[in-house]
Amino acid sequence: MKYSRLLPYFRGGWLLAVFAVVNATPVIAETSNFGAFNLSPGFELVKGKVAGYTGGSYPLSAMSNRDRERKVCIGFADPKPDHIMILEKDFSHLKILVNSRGYDTTLLIQGPDENNIRCGDDTGKKKDASVDDRDWKKGTYRIWVGTFNPGVERKYTLTVQQ
Repeated sequence: MKYSRLLPYFRGGWLLAVFAVVNATPVIAETSNFGAFNLSPGFELVKGKVAGYTGGSYPLSAMSNRDRERKVCIGFADPKPDHIMILEKDFSHLKILVNSRGYDTTLLIQGPDENNIRCGDDTGKKKDASVDDRDWKKGTYRIWVGTFNPGVERKYTLTVQQ
């Protein structure tokens, strides 16, 4: 093709506009407030421990009223997930615990299939949230750590156990 045939497109700015639109299209990236971590079966305890703090006013129930086990999803968090957990293989069982030193926390975990939601609130007699479940498929999980009341900032440690 001769460049002289493209000249009308350059003069009218049409081709330039197409390039600008293509270059301005954002790349969708998995971002979180406190980073991502990868786990494979048999992982060391230190690899399954991350930290962060709560503080959002976004109602987690807006994402899902109930999880896959029909548990109620409650609490408030940032709209962006706090952590991204990447499971490199399937896990038959995982337990995810929040330790905020006894403050009232909640959890929402969205699996690779966006409809695969797991929610947690109080753990036994403790106010900290946990999710103890089976059948964790390989993939990316977005994790929100929330509080029972909006805008409350609490430091926490999130621990994943096999």
